Amino acid sequence: MTSGVLLDTHTLLWTVGGGRLRPQAQDAIAQAAVDRSLWVSVVTAWEIALLFHQERLDRFNPAGFQPRAWFENAIIVTRAQVELVDAEVAFDAWGLPEPVPKDPADRLLIATARARDLTLVTRDRPILAYSDLGHVLAIAC
Repeated sequence: MTSGVLLDTHTLLWTVGGGRLRPQAQDAIAQAAVDRSLWVSVVTAWEIALLFHQERLDRFNPAGFQPRAWFENAIIVTRAQVELVDAEVAFDAWGLPEPVPKDPADRLLIATARARDLTLVTRDRPILAYSDLGHVLAIAC
């Protein structure tokens, strides 16, 4: 049993924007919210800003929030807490067991989940494959 759940960026988008999530993912997210053990990484805040500037957030942003406001609202709506990236996680992200996903944001999320004993909820295939190898706990959404 882990100490909570960490949402990948697209999982946060779908949770807030009404996307389809698998029942196991929905249940894990709902229970973590009740237990106050639902987390969103500061890395996701950065990715939300990136998506906003690439004009890829529109379908999840009907109210037209700026990225900071969208993220802050998402934290309130989901009852999540923001997990910061400290030096330990930053260094661990580059020392993960191989074969590790190449995306730096994915590495930071994986390192965060490992360091904080969290289950990562994601649809990202490289992360799920990494989980299948036993290197991080993950639930497919």
